Amino acid sequence: MNWTTLFSMQKKLDDYIAKSHSLVDEDLFDQKVLALIVELSELANETRSFKFWSMNQSGDREQIVEEFVDGIHFMLSLGLEKGLTFTGKGERKGYDTLNEQFLYMYEVIVSFKKSPTQDTFNNMLLNYLHLGILLNISEEELFQAYIEKNEVNFQRQDEGY
Repeated sequence: MNWTTLFSMQKKLDDYIAKSHSLVDEDLFDQKVLALIVELSELANETRSFKFWSMNQSGDREQIVEEFVDGIHFMLSLGLEKGLTFTGKGERKGYDTLNEQFLYMYEVIVSFKKSPTQDTFNNMLLNYLHLGILLNISEEELFQAYIEKNEVNFQRQDEGY
């Protein structure tokens, strides 16, 4: 995975949004953390993994990948906001079920919010990537989907989203 490329693409998008919305010198950390939590929840909702009451237990694959990539966008943005990058080193729990991993992700995100360090950032991304593994999202699929969604995000900004 070429994380340098993804961080660079995210920086361009973040800068574009900040300039377009007159937010260049604003601290958006809390808003981005909340946005990440919302995106994680949207992903959980799309997977339907917790909907024990429903007969339909599988979500739309394309939508799941898109929701997953939305989370990557906000994680990269948070890293940029705090001057962090992804080293690939850290603590990954690696739960066996989607529900356990989703619940753990909430803990990891809150831990990063409380202490936005290189270690907590790496842990957040590593554990999110494990969630991607549980969702059968390959690195190649993640990278391509990120590029496509990044283009959509620029287009949305141009259209006054």
